[in-house]
Amino acid sequence: MASASVLQEEFCCPICLDLLTDPVTVTCGHSFCSKCITGCWDQEDHKGVYSCPQCRETFTPRPVIRRSTLLADVVDKLKKTEVQSDATTPCYAGPDDVECDFCTGRKHKAIKSCLTCMGSYCEVHIQPHNEVACLKKHKLVNASSRLQEKLCSQHDRIIEVFCRTDQKLICMLCSMDDHNGHKIVSAIAERTEKQKQLLEMKRDNQKWIQQKEKEVQEVKGALKSLQASAKKADEDTERIFTELISFMDKKRSEAKESIRAQEKAEVSRAEGLLKQLELEIAKLKNRDAEMKKVQPIEDPIDFLQSFQSHLTSSSVAENFPMVTFKTTFSFSEVMKSVSPSLKEKTKEFHQAILKVTGFMKGDTVKLKTPQTVYKSSGCNNIEPDMYMSTNQYYYDLARKFGFKPHLSDPTALFRPFRNTRV
Repeated sequence: MASASVLQEEFCCPICLDLLTDPVTVTCGHSFCSKCITGCWDQEDHKGVYSCPQCRETFTPRPVIRRSTLLADVVDKLKKTEVQSDATTPCYAGPDDVECDFCTGRKHKAIKSCLTCMGSYCEVHIQPHNEVACLKKHKLVNASSRLQEKLCSQHDRIIEVFCRTDQKLICMLCSMDDHNGHKIVSAIAERTEKQKQLLEMKRDNQKWIQQKEKEVQEVKGALKSLQASAKKADEDTERIFTELISFMDKKRSEAKESIRAQEKAEVSRAEGLLKQLELEIAKLKNRDAEMKKVQPIEDPIDFLQSFQSHLTSSSVAENFPMVTFKTTFSFSEVMKSVSPSLKEKTKEFHQAILKVTGFMKGDTVKLKTPQTVYKSSGCNNIEPDMYMSTNQYYYDLARKFGFKPHLSDPTALFRPFRNTRV
């Protein structure tokens, strides 16, 4: 092996460091792979000077390379020798491999196990079983680490036959003792029979796999439909409550506008009365001033003349009407006009929530899963029959509110209110 390795090193390409492929020899005598030296010189074309990659001797012009037939034959023989050497050299056993029982030191990988010798052998140590006449009669099987399991625990003999009466693997001595008179067949015959059963079970199992895969697709389809319905219900719920809020905002705006309009009218009337009262007060104050001027006059003639000119009987007798302000507007009247519609809407909405909450306590989605046991394979037959109940009530209810429902799942409309108290 060492000499072969040295030879291989002698015939390696200095460029790729691998065994020569299609070897060629240049003018200086060194050899390279045809592809390697061609590629190397192609890179030197722009210089016009070519060199040997090993000794650096230069050439001008580019030398013509020729295939070395002798080297090619030697390399081919080396490759064949390497393949044969690898084929006959046993490899060491790995963690999951069966070890050779007869290797000393580091164990090689076993390739065969002998049921007669109850040992496992590598490629080297199995040779006597292939060459010695008495050993050729031994029963060889693929390397196995479970040889002990192939021995009868009672008689320490190889298990060779199968008792169909007791459904048990036994040795020949067992067939003559404890199993005498039972239906005994060879392990090969029983394996053939069990293989038939296995094929039948496999076919049945494939049918079940196909059935279950079909059911998976059905459930996925139902789930996809459910998710689409939930999305649609969520969108419809958002739309309905937006419209409901809009309705409430509109009623609120109408009530506020009515209050402001009536307030404005009453304020205007009150302001008119205030102006009237202010004028009357001014007149009364003027009269009082004139009275104060006349009152202190001592001369009777002057007093009477002043009295008649300033305090005539008509002016003295003028009466001012009693003014009182009583508003004709009541804010409670506005609330009374608005409250009935709001109370009615709230009541209907409240009743709807109570009905939906009560209804949703029951099963709106039912899942039937009858099961039958498949005796031969142990598979369960689950055939889901999933369906969802619907109720026209929800559509009628939504129409009462003036909406046009398109809910795939109407119960989703009031789901947020399941635990709400109004």
